Amino acid sequence: MPLTSSQREALKRQAHHLKPTVYVGKQGVTPTVVKTTDEVLLAQELIKVKFNDRKDEKRELSDTLAGETQAQVVGILGNIATLYRQHPEEEKRRIDLPR
Repeated sequence: MPLTSSQREALKRQAHHLKPTVYVGKQGVTPTVVKTTDEVLLAQELIKVKFNDRKDEKRELSDTLAGETQAQVVGILGNIATLYRQHPEEEKRRIDLPR
């Protein structure tokens, strides 16, 4: 389900203090990057992805990475994208989204 604007804003506020946990390099979105992103999203739900290279393709790469991991792109600021995916188990969810 797509995020509403109020949900995006709430997630951006929560992500403000986060440091990037996934880095995309010269080779772009590789299977290793997808696997790492999937694991970190499962543990944290909300993450930042930094683009060290291929910065001119960050929007397309963010959409590809989100599609591969069933996540949502919350926003892109500079060379950092914020991704969100709700934990599949309700009792393990860390983030409560506004309606």
